[in-house]
Formats: sequence, structure tokens, C-alpha cells
Amino acid sequence: MKSVLRASGEAPSDEAPYTLDEPAPKVLGFWDQSAFWANLGVSLFAFSGAYTVLAPDADGALRLPVTAGILAMIVGTVLGGLMLGLAAVPGARTGRPAMVLLRGLFGARLSYVPTVLNIVQLIGWGTFELVVIADAARELYDGVPRWTYVLAAGLLTTALAIRPLGSVRLLRRYVTAAVLIALIYFYVQLLREPLPDLGLVPGTQSDTVSWSLFWAGADAALAVSISWVPLAADYTRHARSERGAFGAATVAYAATQIIAYVLGLLALALVAGNSEEVYSPFLGVALGGWFFAVFVLREADQSFANVYSTAVSIQNIVPKADRRTLAIGLGATITGLALVVNMGDYAGFLSLIGSVFIPMLGVLAVDFFLGRGRSSAGWDLTPTAPSRWGMIVAWVLGFVTYQMINPGGVSGWASFWTDLRDTVGLTPQPWTSASLLSFLVAGAAGYALGRVRPRSGAARRP
Repeated sequence: MKSVLRASGEAPSDEAPYTLDEPAPKVLGFWDQSAFWANLGVSLFAFSGAYTVLAPDADGALRLPVTAGILAMIVGTVLGGLMLGLAAVPGARTGRPAMVLLRGLFGARLSYVPTVLNIVQLIGWGTFELVVIADAARELYDGVPRWTYVLAAGLLTTALAIRPLGSVRLLRRYVTAAVLIALIYFYVQLLREPLPDLGLVPGTQSDTVSWSLFWAGADAALAVSISWVPLAADYTRHARSERGAFGAATVAYAATQIIAYVLGLLALALVAGNSEEVYSPFLGVALGGWFFAVFVLREADQSFANVYSTAVSIQNIVPKADRRTLAIGLGATITGLALVVNMGDYAGFLSLIGSVFIPMLGVLAVDFFLGRGRSSAGWDLTPTAPSRWGMIVAWVLGFVTYQMINPGGVSGWASFWTDLRDTVGLTPQPWTSASLLSFLVAGAAGYALGRVRPRSGAARRP
């Protein structure tokens, strides 16, 4: 058998290319893609992180009732699913991965800036997923050291990332059905439990709902969807049709994320809002451990997607690098980090980096569907694509808008934006959503700046 890491030769016709120079095969049908996005929508984070849509304060105290949290989550997830669908179409149309598409938006050299940010973000999220898998596995059986689970999860992640399209087909054939059965089983079991009043904030007797807090919950759900935007085209470049790419990303992902988050919020209500005990309702029912194990094993598709897309992102900078070699190195990296990093301190940083991609999507969507991308020539995706500083300006304007409304929880960074907001006399209104407003501001600025043309017909474009 030939080695997976053979020194030369092209990838099989049904697998992702080894280097950026090889064409991407169009082999993923609608159901392949739907299974992939549906599985990404069901995450252990939907259980352990369900409390984020209940607008916790700086001390972790919840401030929204479960019913309001469910509504906020649905709104945020639907909007996030539509944004994910928008990010999916350019990959299907051009056959190019996400960070290479940014050559057309920003120019080749300027695309390195978001590429590096994406690499850092994906390594962080890949590490976080291994931590989540290990912690959840220890809930099932703590008779072995935690590092054993981290290593096992890291090896599985790396193996899946080496053959990404084969992994997508594997999800469609086997894993999706098992996940759906487990979801149905837990819904039946949890709804048989005596649920507390879902109109109250878990762990309290408060039923106070503020629309400002509602949008904080919606933004939390939307942010989870947006975290997949910088990866979307890495997979949809293999889609057989643009319509299938958009539909699968929008509908399948949003549907399963809503299903998973509602289940997580029900579990959170059963443990009076104690997020550290959110797995207990699942493990406490008959056969709960067996069905919960399905979620733990399936979580590896989240970490595999992060590792594979990190490798493809690196190829935007080093086009001839073999993605298999990169995947092995990255798998080892996130495994090592998961053994030593305190992810509780890192979560705020990951959220901060993720916030840059919401306004970026606004610029990308407008320029691709209404601007340069819709022209007969399309985007210039070559390594010599000229810089487009106007699109950078639009991105920065959207990013600043986001930070002025929601500077996050990284202490030094957040205080800078809060002080700036106070200096200019800006007070965010209850209806403001950092995600939506930054998306709209960036998109509007991108559209306006994209219509500016040099006076003398110079080669460089805005």
C-alpha cells in the first residue's frame, strides 16, 4: 500500500487535493454536505456552552429565562445560518478555499493578514475541542488519566483530517443517523423529567427579560455559527452546485444547532443553571452513557474540520505545502496544547479573534454578489492579485463598529474600547446587535468603496 505521505503525485480523484496547485474535485452532493453541516451543528459546546445564550454577567450569573434564551438562540442561529450560506457559495462557484478567496477581496498580500488570524483562531478552537472531548469522556469513565483521552482524540482528529472528503462521506453514511437517534432519545428522556418553570432564570426566581439582554443571547448563538464562516469554502469548493452548497450550509446547520441548543438549555434548567453539571441529566437517564458516547465520538468532526482548514489556510501562504504533512503537524500541535493550556482563560481571546470575521463576511458578501465578484472577469485569485485597500478600510470600519458595541471580556482590550466609547459619548441602545450592525456597516462601506475607480485607469483597483 502506498504511503499516505508519498513524496509526489496527485490526490485521488475523490479526495481533497494535496497542494493548492491541484484542482478541487466536485464530488460532494447535497446530502453529503447536509450531513457534514448537520453534524457540525450538534456539538458538546451546545450543552456545555448553552448558558451563553442566557446572557451571563461578568460573574457568570444568568440573566435570561430559558424561554427567552430559546427564542434568542433561534433568532441568532437562523441569522448565522444565512450568513454561513453566503460564505458557502463563493467556494462552490470558484472551486477555491476560503483564504484564497480573500485574494480577490483584499489582494494576495493583504489576504495574509486574515489568513494568519484564521490560523490562530482555528488552532485555538481545535485545541478547545480536544479539551471538551477529554472532559466529556471523563464524565463517562474517569478510570484513566485525562491525557489518555486527549491523545486518543488528537489521533482520531489527525486521521480524519488526512482524508477530509472521505470523512465527510463517512459522516453521511453512519454518524448522522446515530446522532439523530441519540438526540431523539435524550429529548424523550429529558421531557419525561419534572422540568422547572422555564419562564424563570435558572437557579433564581427571576423572570425579568430585557431586550438588550435578548440580543446579547442572540449574538452568542450567532457567533457560534459565524465561527464556521472562515472554513465554509474549504468544503463547498467540492460541492456539485452552488444551490446545494447554500441550502446545506444554511438549513442543515441551523436546524441541528437549534435542536442541540434547546436540549442543552433543558439540561441546564434541570441543574438550576449550574453549567458545570450540565452533562448530568444526560448521564443520569437509562442508557444515557451509551447515547452520550455518540456525542463524544462525534465531536471529533469539529476538531478535524478545524485542523484540515488550518492546513488549507496555510496553503494560501505556502501553496506547495502538502496538506497531509500540515495536518499531522497541526494535529500534534493542538494535542500538545490541549494537555497544557487553560482554555478557560483562552475563551475570551478566541471570541475576540472570531469577531473579526463577521464584518469581513459583510464585505465579502457585498463585493462577491453585488460588486467585483459578479463581473465577467470575477475576482483575481492569483498570487499576484493587486491590493484593494478600500476593502480593508470597509473591514476595519465594521470591526470598530463591533468593538464599540461589544468589546468582549479580555480585560485590557475591553477597557480600551469602553473608554473610547465613553469619550465619544456613545451608548449602545437595547436593540443594538454587535454582529448585525458590524456586518451591515462593513457591507455598506464595502459597496460604496467598491464603486470608487481610479481617475486615470490605473491598474490598481480599490
